[in-house]
Amino acid sequence: MFGFIKRGLAKTAEAIKTVVPKKKVTVTKSELEDILLEADVEYELIEIILRELYKEDVTREQLRSKLLATLAYAGYKEPEFAKPGVDLIIGVNGAGKTTTIAKLAKRYMDAGERVMLGASDTFRAAAIEQLSRWAEKLGVAIVSSRQGHDPSAVAYDAIESAKAKGYERVIIDTAGRLHTQTNLANELKKIVRICDKAHPGAPHRTILILDGTQGNSAIAQAKAFNEMVGVDGIIITKLDGTAKGGSVFSIAYALQLPILYVGVGEQPDHLVPFDKYEFVDGLLDAIFVEEGEAA
Repeated sequence: MFGFIKRGLAKTAEAIKTVVPKKKVTVTKSELEDILLEADVEYELIEIILRELYKEDVTREQLRSKLLATLAYAGYKEPEFAKPGVDLIIGVNGAGKTTTIAKLAKRYMDAGERVMLGASDTFRAAAIEQLSRWAEKLGVAIVSSRQGHDPSAVAYDAIESAKAKGYERVIIDTAGRLHTQTNLANELKKIVRICDKAHPGAPHRTILILDGTQGNSAIAQAKAFNEMVGVDGIIITKLDGTAKGGSVFSIAYALQLPILYVGVGEQPDHLVPFDKYEFVDGLLDAIFVEEGEAA
């Protein structure tokens, strides 16, 4: 797992090298400011970190403590539920929702759970087709309909089918962009109501998918979704494809929501649980001399 996360930070590490080409035992506050900006940490958060570091020369352990503090909300405990557990997946088009659903389904399957997918992004025919292809590839069941069909009805049918067949998990896709944000909000709220009608307490997790390559610009997007329906946790995709890995700190700090997983590649097993210690250490390894290394 650590190898996956560290590889996912490779481009961020390369960006940091433009500021500090050679790893150091300590960095000055000025260098640290440039490093964090280069990694796409939001400036407001950088100011907070710098203000809490009292010495001009900053050690690895001092910075580690401050970075971990920004991820204080990263912990997560899965809610209790009567099976099937229902995950509602939300986020804008292009963030990687469909691929992430496939990866999440694979994780559940690897744990011995049977999965039902619900193709409730009926706004785009391509979304239905893409999710159906993933379902066929993974060998999981899917409930889908035609473009323009009521997405709440698809969610209801998926949950009912999973209940009838004794499945452990339901993962429901949703549209990411309608004509107006009001339309999207109303549609998502209706899906939440219908999920609860089909299976009291559902959805048990509303998971927001954020595109890691967008960096800090994803924060406003996340806040909007959180206001619409409430978000239980975040999955950050495409971490391996961006030099903006530092935005994870800003996102976690601004939203005060747990980061459940990060996507670090295209393969179904390239969705790894987010571990704040491993993430922070992976970033620090790009800055500081590791034990046994020459400065």
